[in-house]
Amino acid sequence: MQIDLLFSETALRIGLAMLAGIVLGLNRWIHHKSAGVRTHTIVSIGAAVSILMISHVTGSDAQTQSRVFQGIIQGIGFVGAGIILHQGTSNTVKGLTTSASIWAVAILGACFGAGQNVIGLSGLGAIVFILIIGRPLELAVGRIFGITQKSEIDHDSGE
Repeated sequence: MQIDLLFSETALRIGLAMLAGIVLGLNRWIHHKSAGVRTHTIVSIGAAVSILMISHVTGSDAQTQSRVFQGIIQGIGFVGAGIILHQGTSNTVKGLTTSASIWAVAILGACFGAGQNVIGLSGLGAIVFILIIGRPLELAVGRIFGITQKSEIDHDSGE
């Protein structure tokens, strides 16, 4: 009975991490970005498995879990940095939203891995909400205040 409970709890946590990766990855894929479903899902599941593994090995040792979490966040920063492209000729930066979503999905995966499902689902909902309304909101505010900066409002980029 104890093994069944452990397996189902682990499957739920990894499943929620996978869901977060799929949802955020689909958004980036819809906007034709290089990091899509597979990248986001692998990052999220990797973070969840890291947290799950360390909690099973160390129990409730908060310092050890904190170091693993710090390592996840620092490591994923390198992946995110690789997504950001600066185009010197046009003085634009592309990939910031995708980079931020990779960073966020790692944290969501860690939340689910730690069993913090309400926090993870709330974060996922908030991120999806802003990814959906962010562009229309920027365009509306740009029209109201006459902002025409191409880096802020670029109809083609989806960033």
